[in-house]
Amino acid sequence: MNCQQVAGSLQQIDAGLGMVVGVNSNDNIYILFGGTWVQLPGALQHVTVGPAGLWGVNSANQIYKMVNGNWVQVPGLLNQIDAGGDQFVAGVNMYDNIYCMGRNGAMGISSNQSPAPWEYLPGSLMYYSCGPVSCWGVNFANQIFIKKGVTPTTCTGSIWWQHIPGSLIMIEVSVDGSVYGVNSQGNVYRRDGITARNPAGTGWTHITISGACQHVSYDLGQLWVIKNDGSIWTCS
Repeated sequence: MNCQQVAGSLQQIDAGLGMVVGVNSNDNIYILFGGTWVQLPGALQHVTVGPAGLWGVNSANQIYKMVNGNWVQVPGLLNQIDAGGDQFVAGVNMYDNIYCMGRNGAMGISSNQSPAPWEYLPGSLMYYSCGPVSCWGVNFANQIFIKKGVTPTTCTGSIWWQHIPGSLIMIEVSVDGSVYGVNSQGNVYRRDGITARNPAGTGWTHITISGACQHVSYDLGQLWVIKNDGSIWTCS
């Protein structure tokens, strides 16, 4: 891949539907407009953008959704959240418990009084990310799992988790279903062979990027990479 450095410094980044958002080590929130990072109000430790909108969680694990330019607090506690599903959100809390909220609930959040019908998923993950038809996660042992059969109204998906060979510390599913992740050595991997008939794909390809990486996100043919030094890179 051909990688170019982008101005700025972040510790986490998320891209979806042509938008790119991220947070830095001071929990400042940024969105990319015309090649320039614009700071948004508030403080978050993890931010996500996708079909379900712009969401994030702060250092106290409180959940927020951007509604009409303002952050609205959503009932519940998570330390990582993902809005890449088909208008549903999912995430994990500080105890590695897994939750999701279907389209009706997620799209219905309009004020602090809106109900938040979180659904609990059995299992234990420290990172969880969803795409249009499947969700992927990694646990504390860096094992990788996929949840198939997710829909806007059944975000919990099928009963079983499928274990995927490999080892990653974080994983991201893009809006188009592409899957990328980072391992404990800072190497980036792409999942190959993903199709509607085989959402789990066929194998991993190591993406050669100089330097150790800590976070990745993919959208519209561009891979966004945060290296361990906080530098931002875009690869295509």
